[in-house]
Amino acid sequence: MEAVHNSQAPHVSFRNVQKTYDGETLIVRDLNLDIRRGEFLTLLGPSGSGKTTCLMMLAGFETPTGGEIRLDGEVINRVPPYRRNIGMVFQNYALFPHMTVADNLRFPLRVRKLAANEVEARVKRALGMVQLEAFGSRYPQQLSGGQQQRIALARALVFDPQLVLMDEPLGALDKNLRERMQLEIKHIQQNLGITVVFVTHDQSEALTMSDRIAVFNHGVIQQIDAPEALYEYPTNSFVADFIGENNALDGTVVAVAGEECDVRLDCGTVLRARTGNVGAGGRARIAVRPERVQLAGEGEGANRLDATVRELIYLGDQIRLRVELAGKHEFTIKAPISQLDRSLRPGDAIRVGLDPAHTRALDVPAAH
Repeated sequence: MEAVHNSQAPHVSFRNVQKTYDGETLIVRDLNLDIRRGEFLTLLGPSGSGKTTCLMMLAGFETPTGGEIRLDGEVINRVPPYRRNIGMVFQNYALFPHMTVADNLRFPLRVRKLAANEVEARVKRALGMVQLEAFGSRYPQQLSGGQQQRIALARALVFDPQLVLMDEPLGALDKNLRERMQLEIKHIQQNLGITVVFVTHDQSEALTMSDRIAVFNHGVIQQIDAPEALYEYPTNSFVADFIGENNALDGTVVAVAGEECDVRLDCGTVLRARTGNVGAGGRARIAVRPERVQLAGEGEGANRLDATVRELIYLGDQIRLRVELAGKHEFTIKAPISQLDRSLRPGDAIRVGLDPAHTRALDVPAAH
């Protein structure tokens, strides 16, 4: 039966997928995930969270212990990698050192037995995509790291795959080049309309490039959402801590009123917050981003707290303040230079505000 290739059907589906190497420990557990056609989806998580194993199962380099993986509606669990027609880009580039750049690009086309004129046309087009038209006769070792990564990307795209998998492809590049390549890859993906599944442990990279991000921990997706939603509305403490900077204050939920709740901190202060995955009487962790803390503490409806400045760090366009607040010694505030009282010094007392709309009451993670 032929797969239905409509734009609404998921390009890739994981259904109840599990993976174990020893028969006991599940690296991936009961994964259900639909990847939309033409989206840039990032699998994000710490080392050992299962994200790379998911990518390797989709590529065909690992076989699921249980469940199904479908590509364009067809189960591919037992389909070998070379028959999946998926492009792959690795961190170590995986270019053939004895072949020129052009021969590296010709290789996947010759394996597919394309006509010679078609091969040359595609190689030329792929080099143009990554703006390296003049480098076809060079060998990989004659290229910079950034150029090698572009050629690895061109090789993954040269045979017109609809799906490209990328495993930490920018990990070996320096910061400036890495940031430039992030945008280049994103623009190429948008121009070609291909589906990209990207693995990284770098949360800023994921926020920059992705249409959606799936945050993994212990083999389970904790949350899958658009970058802004993940950052502003984390569904649990793990996501709040893993995505961006986060301040945490522990307490107990004393009242719940719809989307908001009151939390009595361990120091006795009661704060109003948006209700996350907690209930009345339960322990909660207040999560608030450093840039959401109001320095004057005068925001309408804000929770007001007294704090003591411990350190000021000048960062050019902003100041980072480390303060003691509500019994916590490490509470961070980020403020634009223009909003800061420049006479502030360590030891000064200040009053800050936490807007309930940007303050979330989430679960307290279990100790490991």
